[in-house]
Amino acid sequence: MNAPVTLNAPEVITFGCRLNALESERVRALATAAGRSDAIVINTCAVTQEAVRQARQAIRKARRENPAATIVATGCAAQIDPAAFAAMEEVDVVAGNAEKLSPGFWQGLDRSGPVAVTDIMEVRETAGHLIEGFASRTRAFVEVQNGCDHRCTFCIIPFGRGPSRSVPMGQAVEAVQRLVDAGHREVVLTGVDLTSYGGDLPGTPRLGALVGRILKLVPDLARLRLSSIDSIEVDPELTDLIADEPRLMPHLHLSLQAGDDMVLKRMKRRHLRDDALAFCAGIRARRPDIAFGADIIAGFPTETDDMFENTRRMISDCGLTHVHVFPFSPRTGTPAARMPAVDRQTVKARAAILREEAGRAMGRALAAQVGTTVEVLVEDGNKGRTPHFFAARIEGADLAPGSLVSGRVTGLSGETLTVDTAA
Repeated sequence: MNAPVTLNAPEVITFGCRLNALESERVRALATAAGRSDAIVINTCAVTQEAVRQARQAIRKARRENPAATIVATGCAAQIDPAAFAAMEEVDVVAGNAEKLSPGFWQGLDRSGPVAVTDIMEVRETAGHLIEGFASRTRAFVEVQNGCDHRCTFCIIPFGRGPSRSVPMGQAVEAVQRLVDAGHREVVLTGVDLTSYGGDLPGTPRLGALVGRILKLVPDLARLRLSSIDSIEVDPELTDLIADEPRLMPHLHLSLQAGDDMVLKRMKRRHLRDDALAFCAGIRARRPDIAFGADIIAGFPTETDDMFENTRRMISDCGLTHVHVFPFSPRTGTPAARMPAVDRQTVKARAAILREEAGRAMGRALAAQVGTTVEVLVEDGNKGRTPHFFAARIEGADLAPGSLVSGRVTGLSGETLTVDTAA
């Protein structure tokens, strides 16, 4: 292993989801506490082959620029294929998703050997992933669930994250309270399969019970958000809270993936097109101002023009605004990678069509905000987010991060609302 270099603090390079970003904060804290200022940690993602390629590229760059640093490869890609990362001459240690969050691993880094990766399917704990807070006083994330018991045919993530496991409600409430006490105004509950929360806990509480407990026991929390949810798993209590609780923000990001029943079946999803339509219509009937986002895959294997058209129409049929479009990328080891592929140029073209459709939907939603009064959570000077997670710029203001201010939407600048607090 290379000799330590003198650095101010460990560096963590993060790829992938919000959960990975959250865990990177924990990794940074653990490495700092262990005195490993020489460490450069690449927290990888395995969602696509491109994400893996980018992580490997970052590792090579880190070594070129820091020849004496201790480079640690971790995250989902490293968990799934540790041998591939261990074979890179630039990597000193490969750490699994459980090891990267273990104080003992960082304290014994020099004695860990080149590969420290245990069987993620044997992991049952998540409480150690909770963190005290983030540097800013705006938005903080709390991991309340990890892993996934489902086996969607396109997804490799369960093999990087392990089985679904939940943080007990009491610990989650305490974590949120600490963040609020530290000055955070908004908390986001996050997980790999968030709406499966509680299935492994005594009494099998649902996500709605956790959300209700947090809102009741942390009255000073101004805003609560949910990360991506699976609409088919939303329980009745959570539905009521989404409809009636003003502190639960009116923006839901849905794991839809497609809008055609045959594609959904081949993805091994648990919902059909009509289920998604009914969910969105039912929530909107009770909370008319709700904003929906969604993940959508373009060009899934066997997708015909008609199947794609059904997915395209989902954007308007469900009233989606914040849409994340992913061109299908085969992941080795998944069933979808063995299915008849759609031509790559067709995949790219369909992704472009979906992005254009989503852009028009976002434009209509933003235009509808003009003339309304919104509350903005300031993130940086005059920039922030509304309850619907629209980007906003406050005219003539330079406010402290974490400020909550109300103003009238006077116009648009691209996809950013212009807000006048004096209007």
